[in-house]
Order: sequence, then structure tokens, then C-alpha cells
Amino acid sequence: MQVGRALVTSKTSSDGPDAPPRAPTLGGLLRRLRDERRLSREKLAFAAGVSSSYITHLESGDRDHPTRAVVDALVRYLDRISPVTDIERRHLLDLAGLTPVDNPTIEDLRAEITAEMRRTIALQEPNLAAYVDTRWNVLAGNESYDRAFPGLVEDVNILRWFFSNPLSRKVMVEWEKESTLTVHWLRGLIGQQGGADWAAELLDELADYRDFRRIWDDGDTAYGRDHTAMRLCDLHTGEYYTVDVQLFRLDSVAYPGRIQYYLGVRGSDD
Repeated sequence: MQVGRALVTSKTSSDGPDAPPRAPTLGGLLRRLRDERRLSREKLAFAAGVSSSYITHLESGDRDHPTRAVVDALVRYLDRISPVTDIERRHLLDLAGLTPVDNPTIEDLRAEITAEMRRTIALQEPNLAAYVDTRWNVLAGNESYDRAFPGLVEDVNILRWFFSNPLSRKVMVEWEKESTLTVHWLRGLIGQQGGADWAAELLDELADYRDFRRIWDDGDTAYGRDHTAMRLCDLHTGEYYTVDVQLFRLDSVAYPGRIQYYLGVRGSDD
């Protein structure tokens, strides 16, 4: 279950060799999974607790948006007959318009960072490169990233570092601007992920910091950077420098959209 390309087909047995390409559908994939297991609509419907006509409607495209409970019930029974891969499960949920509800731990997400992905950020030296999750936890960083943000590896969470670690105010030349953006961005990320338990726990922890409460209480929301330049101070040399920051969401079979790639291209020292 790694970030990267994966393959699953939803072509049905009725497609001929000269048939024009068709967009994948929930019904087409469900039909293929059922046919591969030689299951009748009636048997699958009974096992999933729905009617056989409902399965017919799904496969014909009359109903493209079943509930998560229905999809989970269908997958459970299909999986009992023959294992349903993580890719097939993810594709079914995508085609049904359902967002994964899992809230992986930091350890779960770190397990998704492969040796090749670590090599990718190492090759970015002397630029700053890292993988962070959408809760602002650092999953892995290259040497330049770790050096630029002293104490962050130990603090793990970027917001925790901003508000609890005095080194953050020495490193971040525009501390107020950057901390405010990160807090506002957190509000948007919580909305995207449904306000799960992790959010309540993190907010309870950060509530102890007056500056966090001040910024949080302004009620503003952000969904990205409105500026790319981040000004930093190298605490080892005392030099000031700028990095142009880009943040990209990565896809993952297991945890789609939960891992972000941070790249800070280092410019000239001020």
C-alpha cells in the first residue's frame, strides 16, 4: 500500500475488442468483481442485505451513489469469496463518491513513506524537502529541512513547534504571518476531514497557548499559501535566507490525500 501508480480495471465482459473506451463506473466495476467470483446478483444482494433489483440498478448505472454501509457490505462478502485488493476497494469508494473515513495514525502514514520516497527528498539537497500529513505532523524530512527547523523532529507537529518551542520564533523571520497561515489552514483541513477525534485532541493541547487561541478565535480559514516566499534565519550561521515553498498532495491507495510533499527551494541569502 504505497503512494504511487496502481492499476485496476473495471471493464466488463460485454466490452468487445472494438468497443470505444468508456469511463469507469461503479456498476461496471461491481459487475466485474461479481463475475470474477461467479456470484449471482441474488446471492450478493442477500449477503449484503439489499434486494437483487438494487444490485441490478447499481450495475446498470441507475444508482451511482450507494451509502458507505452498502459498499462496505458488498465488499465484505466479495472479499470472503476471493480477496478484494486495496486498489479495488479504493476504486469502488471513489466511483461511489464516498470519501475514506479512516483517520490513520502518524505511524500508519510513516509506513507509507518508502525508501524511494526518502531518496527523492534526499536528492533535493540543499533545498528543504519533507513529507507532512494534513494534520501538520512531519513524517520524514531531508537534512536541510531538519536543520532549517531545529526541534521540529522532536516536536513532530508543526503547530506544536510554532507555539511551544521558542526556537520557532528565532527561525521564522515572519513568525506571526506564518503561524497565522498555518492555524487558518488547519481549520480548513479539519473541515475536509470531518472534525475527527484527532482534531479535538490537538485543539485541546494547543488551547494552552495564548497566541494559538488568539489566532484561532479570529475564525478565519485558509486552503493554501497566498505567498510562496518563506523567510528563515539559519541559527547555526545567523544568516537570513528565503525559500520558495510549494506543497503538493500525494495520492495513496490506503490514505488518499493525507500525505503532503513540502518543497522549499532555497534562494539567495539576504
